[in-house]
Amino acid sequence: MNAQETFEKWQKATNLPDYLQDQLNTLGKDEKWVEDAFGQDINFGTAGMRGKLEPGTNRINMFTVGRVTEGLARLIDENGEEAKKRGVAISFDSRYHSREFAEHAARVLGAHGIHVYLFDDLRPTPELSFAVRYLNTFAGINITASHNAKQYNGYKVYGEDGAQMAPENADRLFAYAQKVEDIFDVKAAPVAELRANNTLQLIGEDVDEAYLNELKTVNIDKDMIKQNADKLKIIYTPLHGTGKMLYDRAFREGGFDNIIPVPSQSIIDPEFPTTIKPNPEYRDVFKPGFKLADEVNANVIIATDPDADRMGAAVRTENGDFQVLTGNQIATLMSYYLLVHLKESGKLTSDYEIVTSIVSSALPFKIAEDFGIKTKHVLTGFKYIGEEVDRMKKANDGKFLMGFEESYGYLFKPFARDKDAMQGALMFAEVASYYASRNMTVFDGLKEIWGKYGVSYEITRAIEMPGIGGQKKMAELMNKLRNDHLTEINGHKVIKIQDFLKKESIEDGQVSALEGFPKSNVLKYFLDDETWVALRPSGTEPVIKAYVGVNKKDIQTAEKAAEDYQASLAELLK
Repeated sequence: MNAQETFEKWQKATNLPDYLQDQLNTLGKDEKWVEDAFGQDINFGTAGMRGKLEPGTNRINMFTVGRVTEGLARLIDENGEEAKKRGVAISFDSRYHSREFAEHAARVLGAHGIHVYLFDDLRPTPELSFAVRYLNTFAGINITASHNAKQYNGYKVYGEDGAQMAPENADRLFAYAQKVEDIFDVKAAPVAELRANNTLQLIGEDVDEAYLNELKTVNIDKDMIKQNADKLKIIYTPLHGTGKMLYDRAFREGGFDNIIPVPSQSIIDPEFPTTIKPNPEYRDVFKPGFKLADEVNANVIIATDPDADRMGAAVRTENGDFQVLTGNQIATLMSYYLLVHLKESGKLTSDYEIVTSIVSSALPFKIAEDFGIKTKHVLTGFKYIGEEVDRMKKANDGKFLMGFEESYGYLFKPFARDKDAMQGALMFAEVASYYASRNMTVFDGLKEIWGKYGVSYEITRAIEMPGIGGQKKMAELMNKLRNDHLTEINGHKVIKIQDFLKKESIEDGQVSALEGFPKSNVLKYFLDDETWVALRPSGTEPVIKAYVGVNKKDIQTAEKAAEDYQASLAELLK
């Protein structure tokens, strides 16, 4: 069926909730909207699916959620009775319809006789990852759109290892979902029936306690924290989301008592009224925190995004202003602190390993090399960091120190296998305590690292390509770049290209195999001024992610150079 035919089928449906019917009647007057909302099925990428909360096959609603859940149910059926008994853990965030979608997913699975563990209220994404491992379920579902604006929601699927589902099973799931003949006729069992036969089980405080006990293992120098935490006042904001559920207990059990929440942003609210987009990489989300920090004389602000997998921070500078740190700067501070502590305590051995994505900062790797430990690059996606943790454990050839991504994701203890803002917040609070013990601010510490290793600075931009033709345009651009190799960017010569889809590296006109990575639609360029640039189409949004990393003598020069490169890429990708 074409977009118009699919739209007309939705118009005839008799089981649309009133809010979807109202949207259909209003938005359906726009032909362009009809083409975009019904012209294709919503993309199911590396992190599941994400889209606007509207009617349509290319949107997030109870019917697209039901269809994908039916695909998961058929995948579990394929794996037999044991998989069905192990079941699925389900959590959700603070967004509009998240609870409704979570319950609907539970009902679809329950109709197949698949056991479901449903959280009794919203919970952080990393706790869902933990719950999958703790409860030994076959899979997990998280209803969230992470840091997107209020108009969005999404659906993430996790494998039995607690990481986002591996591509092979994710592809099978989506193939099953596309075989659903009637999106309006996916069977969903009544909740009362599922509760009566114990197919649907609510979870909450029982898993909270287990997860919080594991969080107690994240901090590494309890004595130092005890002696210095009182010197700190840390402002914390959950950005209207799930971090509120556990932050107070997590911080206090970690030894941090002077945590002051931002009142306006500690209200669970799907409108996210204090910010346009609840993303801790944006300065505007910290504005209420800045005001509170000045009132109580605090020097550190920690923010977690609405599903509490990303953690951002702002720190006071010598001028009294606040600097919002990049995800890479936060990772740099934490990796340096961990290695200094290991060395000073006589516990540093060469088999420790830092794992990060191919589009993250090189500076933590410089630090790791200086301390004599191992490093590993993996593809973007925290599941690949989890795979390296598993590989190290099986091969017994390394100790996991930390994993990070430039997009504000960190992991220190692999009891969760997704980025964990609760772990990140606890470690960053410890870093702040460490610098307080030296009568320094966190920003002083960052400048100290720059003085020793040089300044690395990175910017990530999402170049939007919306609409029904967005995916096609992205594919055409990436194909063109593969066929017509760039020789210079922003006036600087390209000296090496890594193509992670073709799995080849090109340098001085010579092509060699790019080993150690699965195929991925990423191009990375290395330039003659120690700059690197990478381009990667998003798996869940109609954007090409453009990454730039520069190495300069000072932060001002680095920031200017990175902006210039991003402007050049924006022009290139028009």
